[in-house]
Amino acid sequence: MTYARRAIGAADLRGPLDVTRAASFVLDGQDVVIGWSPAAQEMLGYRPGDIIGRPAGTFLVPESAAESVTGTGACFPQRDVRIAVHRDGHRLRLATAVCRLSGTGPAERVLVAAEHERLRQWEAQLAMLHGLATQSPVGLAIYDTELRLVWCNAASEEELGRPLAHVRGELADELYPQGGFVTQGYPETLHEVMRRVLETGEPILDLHFRGEPPSEPGKVHLWSCSYYRLQDADGRVFGLCEDAFDISDRYETQRQLNLLVEAGRRVGTTLDVTVTTDELAEVAVPEFADRVEIDLAPAVLEGDVPAAAGPAGTELIRTSSRSAAPGGTAGGTVGATTGAGAGGTAEPGRPARPMTYPAGSPQHRSLASGGLVTEDDTLVVPLRAGGTALGLVTFVRHRAPGFFDRAAVAVADELVARAAVSIDNARRFTRERTAALALQRQLLPQHLPPHSAVELAYRYLPTDDLSGVGGDWFDVIPLSGTRVGLVVGDVVGHGIHAAATMGRLRTTVRALAPMDMPPDELLKRLDDLVGQSAEAGAEGAGALDGGDDVVAGATCLYAVYDPVSRRCTMARAGHLPPAVVEPGGRVVFPDLPAGPPLGLGGLPFESFEVELPVGSLLALFTDGLVEARDRDIDKGLDTLGRVLSEGADTLALDDLCDRAISELLPDGTTTDDTALLLVRTRELDSRRVAAWQLPAEPVSAGRARELVAARLRAWGLDELVFSTELIASELVTNAVRYAEGPLHLRLIHDRTLVCEVADAGHTAPHLRHSGEDDEGGRGLFIVAQLVLRWGTRYSRRGKTIWTEQALPPA
Repeated sequence: MTYARRAIGAADLRGPLDVTRAASFVLDGQDVVIGWSPAAQEMLGYRPGDIIGRPAGTFLVPESAAESVTGTGACFPQRDVRIAVHRDGHRLRLATAVCRLSGTGPAERVLVAAEHERLRQWEAQLAMLHGLATQSPVGLAIYDTELRLVWCNAASEEELGRPLAHVRGELADELYPQGGFVTQGYPETLHEVMRRVLETGEPILDLHFRGEPPSEPGKVHLWSCSYYRLQDADGRVFGLCEDAFDISDRYETQRQLNLLVEAGRRVGTTLDVTVTTDELAEVAVPEFADRVEIDLAPAVLEGDVPAAAGPAGTELIRTSSRSAAPGGTAGGTVGATTGAGAGGTAEPGRPARPMTYPAGSPQHRSLASGGLVTEDDTLVVPLRAGGTALGLVTFVRHRAPGFFDRAAVAVADELVARAAVSIDNARRFTRERTAALALQRQLLPQHLPPHSAVELAYRYLPTDDLSGVGGDWFDVIPLSGTRVGLVVGDVVGHGIHAAATMGRLRTTVRALAPMDMPPDELLKRLDDLVGQSAEAGAEGAGALDGGDDVVAGATCLYAVYDPVSRRCTMARAGHLPPAVVEPGGRVVFPDLPAGPPLGLGGLPFESFEVELPVGSLLALFTDGLVEARDRDIDKGLDTLGRVLSEGADTLALDDLCDRAISELLPDGTTTDDTALLLVRTRELDSRRVAAWQLPAEPVSAGRARELVAARLRAWGLDELVFSTELIASELVTNAVRYAEGPLHLRLIHDRTLVCEVADAGHTAPHLRHSGEDDEGGRGLFIVAQLVLRWGTRYSRRGKTIWTEQALPPA
């Protein structure tokens, strides 16, 4: 419009062929020049004496050489283009026009000429002015200094719904009473904006005006308006001009595009199905619809794929509802019934509830057809992902325009399609997380039985919903001789594969621990098994992906505590060391060798042994407890040490667990699984332990029977004297026959009666069936029938065969 204003201002409305401006030649009946104007002399360079009396054809040549040049009037049509030869010899292309003269005398015609290019520019300007007035989509209006309409073009007349003759003289605010400017920083009324332009002379461009055109009451439009002051050649202000272009369609298109961009940014920020539907509703209201209701198939909320069911029996769950009405609630749901009765839209924060739709409702028809359904002010769009129907989204409009046109339907379809992808991703995550949690719960200890060696308390916190289930685990394993095995580990990664790997490692540890091997040897065996599993998984999966369930890395800490000697032996494979709190509150983190994580192979593990005072506290934990994105691990260890030191002697272990979790994880969530095992050590009463050293001689069997019988009677276990005498006699006899001395006999009166015989040999005893004619070989078989369980453990000094018997009822 700025260019148009400059062009109009530079135009001379008289035109180049106006007789007052053009070069004029007066011709007689023979086309002889009898008059020569100063403008003609200036254009062609000839003086009057050079031209007057000569035929016009001597200096005006027809543009087509085929035309004849004669002295008749036929040579000069009313409008023509001719070539003129300048006095200096160069040629000019001229537009000519002929006017006949009435009256008497020799002068019959006046021929006027102007440069052809100037004429074309003038005609183009006239065409532009005519187009602006009659054909331009831009509304043009001129107001006087009183802000009354003086003139407007056809586009403005169409918006006003009345011809200029009926609206001339009306004030601007009277022409558009229902509307105002929405651009920030400017007055809201037309009158104030126009008055500012008149007073300051500064134009205002691209102001957005929203209102109802008089020609379409009730329908809101948006215009881009510009205003500039009008002045005459002397600088006198005589009014202002208004340009107005209807940008309603463009604005709506941009608004819908912005809506899709906003949906891409805000929908699907979490892997929670319900939160995702809430995000969709928040984006759509009020920008796209006045009310949105989102219903999902029940299976989606559980992470499953909905079954293909007919629409008549389909029941959906209302997961989100949002309204532009005050309070965020809306009126009745179109054609819906719920478990609580018909109608009603769930308020934000209310629990999901079942929804069923009667036959003929838009929702029922959408379920039946699998497509979009529009009805009056309602649009129903199915939520589909990968060909699977997940639910429905219902959009409702009450404000103008209340209908959903083709563009709005396309936007709704795209909006729901994008949301469906996020909902399906959340559904898949829910399914995997649910499966992983179930697997994890089954693999973790469900209940830790009481132990004479230690007092126990533990806490396990699964990771947050975003990170997925991890592979942390802990365990407490009863060992022979009233000892106890303590283990905590961490599998790198998250998800169902990490949980499955954790289960395999825990099962392996529980299988290896009863063999009573030292902690470093157990970790070495576990490391070998993990390495073999990784190699087998990589070969099976191929060289490209390496297998999903191959262990990518795991750490482990294994400790054995003996309540008789009060000694704790531990080793670790890349895991954090335990915290040891002595009575009185002193906290240390033992400097035991770290060892490599499991599966790397090639490096040794080392055991560390320490004697613990009675009542010492051991804290075994995974890094999720002490490490966080916003906290250094050293700071976490310091906090854990402080909490344990302050509460070790004053709090129960369960309360101390809670205190540690609340201090280190104050919001109760973590980005990694967290395991904490607190163990308070005990010492077995020396009066319940009896130990003797015997020579490796046959007479030691009889001596063993005597010692065992006397001690059992002292403990009040007369019912076990006969069986225990037999057990001790057989074990000592085997040691004398097959091993070396000296022999060590030990009885432990705990939750069971433990009988142990240690020797210096490393040959394992074997249980076998003896033939009818065999004189021996039945002793170990008889022992096995008398005990709950029995086994062998090895040490650097030899081996120990042990048995456990149930105590008689109290």
